[in-house]
Amino acid sequence: MSITKESELIGMKKVSEVVATTLKLMREYAKVGISTKELDAYGGKILQSYGAKSAPYETYGFPGFTCISVNEEAAHGIPSENKILKEGDLINIDVSAELDGFWSDNGGSFVLGKDIHYHQPLVDASKNILRKAISNIKGGVKISEIGYLIETEAKKSGFKVIKNLAGHGVGRSLHEEPQNILNYRVRSNRERFKKNTTVAIETFISTNSTVAVELNDGWTLVGNKGGYVTQHEHTILVTDDYPIILTSSNEIWN
Repeated sequence: MSITKESELIGMKKVSEVVATTLKLMREYAKVGISTKELDAYGGKILQSYGAKSAPYETYGFPGFTCISVNEEAAHGIPSENKILKEGDLINIDVSAELDGFWSDNGGSFVLGKDIHYHQPLVDASKNILRKAISNIKGGVKISEIGYLIETEAKKSGFKVIKNLAGHGVGRSLHEEPQNILNYRVRSNRERFKKNTTVAIETFISTNSTVAVELNDGWTLVGNKGGYVTQHEHTILVTDDYPIILTSSNEIWN
């Protein structure tokens, strides 16, 4: 959305603080032996305590308050009583919500406990690439150039990007224009970031795959060539200079 008045900025800051805090607290709550359903219910309670509504549930009827993807799951993992968290699991939590007519979105991948399966380099690459991408965004910058930066940095780290998952505009709904802030360059895309707009920037960095495919449950996405995928996401306000990171309190960069 385009921020045209102070009340809109306040609304976006408020909902962004809610989703960011929820993500941070869920990450801290995650422990070996609990189910992803229990972790999701905890996140749902936090959202409800702020009067916020789960965006995936409200928008798509998603069977959970948040998306929790574990190990080979790339995105949109369904919370389940049967999915018990284990030492060294690669976990991604994606939290988006609506509050007072404003919507915000954030996410992050992390290793639970000890990194016994050596996922940390993939997690770190995703985090660092998101930081670099965001630091290069300002009004007038081509969206495709940020995609080029993300893919180039992924290759430098020895990884790939998922090409059919993308960042997006956010604000008055969960997904708005620009719809395709991709992790690679599409030369024909001449669209540019606009000052005073709010967008969700997310990295999808992978070990083997370049496309995410849907499982039979109709939600869960996995890589087309297996392996692992990490995602980190912030909702930002585009300016003439360094963007304002509205979801900074999720502490995914700490």
